[in-house]
Amino acid sequence: MKLERSCGAVVFTRKDHRILFIIVQEMGGAYSFPKGHMEGNETETETAQREVFEEIGLKPAFIPGFRQEDEYDLKEKPGTRKRVTYFLAEYQGEPLTPRAGEIRGIELLPYEQAVERFNNKSTKNILDAAVEFLNSLGLQDTPVSVEAGKESAGFR
Repeated sequence: MKLERSCGAVVFTRKDHRILFIIVQEMGGAYSFPKGHMEGNETETETAQREVFEEIGLKPAFIPGFRQEDEYDLKEKPGTRKRVTYFLAEYQGEPLTPRAGEIRGIELLPYEQAVERFNNKSTKNILDAAVEFLNSLGLQDTPVSVEAGKESAGFR
């Protein structure tokens, strides 16, 4: 089976004691995090940095210690499996600029709204892992309960 490699990032900002996540709508309509294919001899982090810039026009600060993988079969390419490695990155409120032809749009949402955008359980799990990591670092004034967020609470 052929393996395709992509990398991206869960990108967030802090505003009014809340963490807001960038969610992109892909050209096919699905919601995800900024990500894309590895090129040449890029490292995973270099790919994630390039893709975040290409898709949403940001050069956020990547936070060490967070790395999550998602792996799935590509329906449009039988016999091909895709592995996506995600990192965590923070930006300081710069304007978001979606790149035409890369994504349909960008949303900046709190956890409870962001998690509802995703159709794939694995994408929700990536967001949950990012929230738990942020909580462990104490990067927010009000810790987020992932379980409560699944019931449309959290960030209160």
